[in-house]
Formats: sequence, structure tokens, C-alpha cells
Amino acid sequence: MKKNQMTVWPGEPYPLGATWNGEGVNFSIFSENAEKVELCLFDPKGRQEIERIELRWQTDQIFHCYLPDARPDQLYGYRVHGPYDPRRGHRFNPRKLLLDPYAKALRGAFQWSDVLFGYRVGNPREDLVRDRRDSAANMPKCRVVDSAFTWGDDRPPHTPWHDTVIYELHVKGFTCQHPEVPPMLRGTYAGLGTGPSLEYLQRLGVTAVELMPVHAFVDDRRLVQQGLKNYWGYNSIGFFAPEMRYSANGLVREFKTMVKTLHSAGIEVILDVVYNHTAEGNHLGPTFCFRGIDNASYYRLMPDDPRYLMDFTGCGNTLNMRHPRVLQLIMDSLRYWVMEMHVDGFRFDLASALARELHEVDRLSAFFDIIHQDPIISQVKLIAEPWDLGEGGYQVGNFPVGWTEWNGIYRDTVRAYWKGDGSHIGEIAHRLTGSSDLYEKSGRRPYASINFVTCHDGFTLTDLVSYDHKHNEANLEDNRDGSDHNLSWNCGVEGPTDDPEIMTIRARQKRNFMATLLLSQGVPMILSGDEIGRSQGGNNNGYCQDSELSWQNWQLDDEQQGFLDFVGQLIALRKRHPAFCRQNFFLGRQLKGAGIDDIIWLQPHGIEMTDEEWGDSYARCLGMYLAGDAIDECDSRGRHIEDCDHLLLFNAHHEEIAFQLPPYLAARSWQIVLDTTSSLNEAGTNLYHGRDPYSLQARSLVWLRADKPRSSGEGPEKL
Repeated sequence: MKKNQMTVWPGEPYPLGATWNGEGVNFSIFSENAEKVELCLFDPKGRQEIERIELRWQTDQIFHCYLPDARPDQLYGYRVHGPYDPRRGHRFNPRKLLLDPYAKALRGAFQWSDVLFGYRVGNPREDLVRDRRDSAANMPKCRVVDSAFTWGDDRPPHTPWHDTVIYELHVKGFTCQHPEVPPMLRGTYAGLGTGPSLEYLQRLGVTAVELMPVHAFVDDRRLVQQGLKNYWGYNSIGFFAPEMRYSANGLVREFKTMVKTLHSAGIEVILDVVYNHTAEGNHLGPTFCFRGIDNASYYRLMPDDPRYLMDFTGCGNTLNMRHPRVLQLIMDSLRYWVMEMHVDGFRFDLASALARELHEVDRLSAFFDIIHQDPIISQVKLIAEPWDLGEGGYQVGNFPVGWTEWNGIYRDTVRAYWKGDGSHIGEIAHRLTGSSDLYEKSGRRPYASINFVTCHDGFTLTDLVSYDHKHNEANLEDNRDGSDHNLSWNCGVEGPTDDPEIMTIRARQKRNFMATLLLSQGVPMILSGDEIGRSQGGNNNGYCQDSELSWQNWQLDDEQQGFLDFVGQLIALRKRHPAFCRQNFFLGRQLKGAGIDDIIWLQPHGIEMTDEEWGDSYARCLGMYLAGDAIDECDSRGRHIEDCDHLLLFNAHHEEIAFQLPPYLAARSWQIVLDTTSSLNEAGTNLYHGRDPYSLQARSLVWLRADKPRSSGEGPEKL
């Protein structure tokens, strides 16, 4: 290795990272406690360190230099000198090559070995003895990127929250088996942007894709040793670099092209981001980046013993959001993905961990204050996963204005209700109407609730109705991993069956779940593959299953195609009727002299629910009437929004119930849009005359739509 062959100028502290300005490259990196920082340049294959340059210039704890002869695609890393004193929280080790926290791209992969650890693995004193072996050969290298890209007239769709339908997908799993996607593009960003992918998403009717983590991440050593991978990707190590295992050409612009193409199809791109922890694990974890650059600044350390890290995530560490440079790192990352990559929003994994100022969760923490005032980030879609593993970590309903939340209470309530559990009538009413009990007091709207029945973490929809218990043996953890609280029901047989009666019940339950999801107030989120019956064989924790167990299977039988058509038609109907996409919560009272409440709750006996009956443990049947002329909202042009009247009937009981309408509704004729015992009647050609009880079949949902607007000549209005 030769030293200082390149011309070196002082450069600037900002922007952080490696920045090509058209003439050379500026390098800058923050470390509060480092004594010396060296920039290491590598050959084009990343195998040989060809030059090492000390960053002799410092500004506000930022080490920097400028190389006028450096060019895009230059591979590099850092070595940081300082004390190795774990008892004081310092773990500097210049023998370990480190990634740039601001690297825009990585080349190569982690090659697991004991040399990746900053301490001598196996030593009786564990992490207290510094390891002196060089790790460069086992590390990926950072790559200088030319950010130029022709965006043309790319315009974010800016779909309003109340009109949004989210589709959660895995970049690889979605297309890796798609027969119409070119083989070289399957499982990649480019594959997601191909015609077959776009046409499918448009035909289904979703308005946004929520991509599981695409920040550069690491496969855990234990998984690699077992022949598995970290398929989900919740093990980030680079907050600016797209994961290159999903790239067909290894270039950052492939991701940008995917975003541009999805936008042209009217589909937003939301990223699932993991800023709460990194892939470096606990105090016995490897040294890849932050630990070696400045462990005491980047991580939350135990106050009484800084050798150990605080862990609110279950992943060994928690990023130190109290440090201004760590906050800056995350904000810079978010702005980069919006401004440079044009994404439309973020779903924050374990967002409660980001709010922890001390031990408690503080909803007014610095992170949320900074997000709220930021003119760029505050304008995109922000979704919180409102929990972590610390005390008080479950914070659903407690995030500030401007945030939406994955509503786990919605998931559990809907599952328990259709499972047939009692005492859920009152709870299901809250969830159907946007969870006002969680969000209204804080000034938020129904769309603050991201409603879901299934997501990547847990059973798929098919497995939810096919298994009572998890079956995670393929994860090689003796079926100990994954949740045991699934609120699932196998309909009588565990796993696959040829019994026609059980298959009929399962198909109906799937329609019940999907119809409930898409007819609830709030923002529906569909797990990729649920619409075509994807199964994981009862595995409810497929995080390590990069296999056909997790991938989308595009070979559909008649039943799968039928359910796909059902979901697509239901999404289209939801969009057509603003009564299911309200921007404000129901008031439960008459509006503008309409003569009827905006919402009415009904018993099957033809009378309204009373306060006492909401708590009945035996009640499993409920009617919900929506008055279409009492929406009391305006569209973007100020025009008053109206819709026809709707009536939803729910029966989670195992027996048929004769549902009688009250006189002010029975005098009208109703179109039967949906009865989950049969197929969707999109045209509403079947009529139900309300004077006769409706035969509401066991475990079924019925959607009735008013044949025509109410008039005084049809029957008495409600007084």
C-alpha cells in the first residue's frame, strides 16, 4: 500500500459522506471521541487497499478532506483511531475497516469471520481485549456515487391519505417467481418496475407500495451458519445505501428508475425504515461502522456501566437519539430518500424507540419535534409502528399530529371478532369507524389508523384461517420463535385439507376479513400475496426464509384467481363510495336537517343498540348504517361530498340470524352488493326488500346499498 499518491486538499465538513461535485470528491465523517481518522482507498474490485490518507482537517468534530483526482465508483472505507476502553464506552480499533455512515452505495458482501469483531472472540475477558487482525478483506466497501439522474417530469402522486390503499411487499419476494418478468430482472428493483408488475398493481387497485427494508443490511452470522438469510432485512447498516442484492445492475439509479416508473403508474413508494438499531448488535457484536467510529456517541449506553448497551429493540442496541449528530444522520437520511430518490413516505420500525429521551417514551421528544418542523419530511407520509420492547413501549394512539400508525388493536379486534370470541361488539364498532377512541382527542383524523389484519410479521391471511398454532420449524429454533398470540382459527383442521365444508368456511372467512378491512374507516393495508392465497405453511415468523415459503407464487388456480378478482372489485367499490373513505370521524348525530344520524348501530331485532348492549358477551351480530347525505365534507374543489346510503351487517356467530331492519330503513329497497357466503355482486342487481328479515348466514358479512336516495314518500324518517 502506497501513501498519499493522490493530491489532498482540506475540503469541507459538509455535506457529510463522500460527495462528487463534478471535479473531485469531498470526504467528511463525524466522530466526537476519535483521535485520528484515516481514509482508505481500494482498487476497483475492492480487494486491495491502494492508499491511506489521514484526514488532518477537523471542523466541529468532523474530519474532512478533498481529493481532486477521485472520481465516482471509487471504493473506500475508514479506519478510526482512539481508545479501546469498553468500560468507558469506547471501542476504537484501527485494524477494523469501517463503513461510512453516509455511504450512498456499497460494493461486496460481509464475509463472516472472527476478524469482524473488535475484540478477541473466545478470550476469557470477552470484549475487553482488542483484536489486532485486519478486517478489510471481509468487509464490503463504500462506493462514491454520481447522483445525476434524469427525473424528467416525475411527479409524486400525492394520493390523499383518505384515498390511500397500501400494499406491503418484499422487493425480491414479489417478482422472483413472476413468469412474465424477464429472468434477469426477477427479484429486483427493476423487476418491480416492469410492465407486468405495474399492470398487476394497477389492476388490483392499490395506490401505494410499502417496501420492506431496502436500506443496506446484514445477514446475521447465526443465520448464515445455518444456511439461512435475514430475508426481511430489519438489520440495517447503511441508511443511505439501497440494498444491492435487489439490484439487477448494481447501480443506485436502478432504484430511482423504479420509483419514477411506479409514479408514472400513479403508485406511491413508502419505505419501511429501521432507524432504531443497527446490525452491530450488543456489546459482543461485530464492528462494521458506528461502533468503531464512535460507540459512545451513536449508541445508548447503560449509565451505570457504559460497557453495555441499552436495548429497547430486542436487537442488541438502540441508536442514541439524544445526540444531535445521530438525529442529524437520520434526518439527512430521510431527506436524501425524499429529495434524491423521490420516495413518498416512510414506515418507521419500532418507532417508540426513537421517542425515548431517557427511559420513558416521550411523545414530544426531539425527534418528533424535528420531523414536525422540517419542511420536507413533514410533507410526506409518516407511519409509525407504535411499539418497542421497553417499559411503556406500546404507544398506539399516542403519536403526534401528522403521524399515522399501524393499528395493532384493529388487527387483534378484527381477528378476535371473526374468530367468534365474545365481548367484542363495542370494540369492533370503534375499529370499523376509524378508532376515534385512539386518535380523535389528539386532533387526528380516521386516516391516522393504518388498518391491517395481516402483515409480514405473523400469519398470512390463508394461514390465519388454516392454523391454530404456529409452525416455525424451518427457522431452526425449535418452534420457539414467533408469537403464540395469533387469534387464528383453523376452521376445524390444522393445515391443508380436502374437506369441502372446511374449505368453504375458510374461503368465507377470508372474504370476511378482506371485506371488513376494505369497508372500515381508515387506511387499509394489504399484505402482498393475501389476495391470491399465499401460504407460509403456518410459519408466522418468516424473517429468515428467503425461499418459496415466502415468495409470491404466480401460478394461480381457479379459487385463487377468484379471490384476486374479489379483492380488486372490492377496492374499486371502496374508491367509488366516499362513505367508506371519510376524512372526519362520525358525529353520531343528525346533520343539516338530514332527518337521520350520520351513523346508526343496529341489533338484529330491528332496534338500535343501547349503551348496555355494547358490553354483552354473547353478542356477535351487528348492523351499521351509513347515511350518504350526511358526510359533511368537501372535495379538493370545495364541492360537497355525498354518497348513497349503506348498510353493513356482521354475523360472527356460528348460526344463521334473521336480521330485521327498523321501520325507517325497512320501507326502502336495497341492492345486495356483497354477501360473503357467495360472490361479490358489484353491479348490485340483486335486491332486498327491507320489510322481510334478511337471512344473515353464519360467519358472514353483507353489504347493502340503497337502491335510490331517501325520500319522505318511501317511509318514515327517523325523528
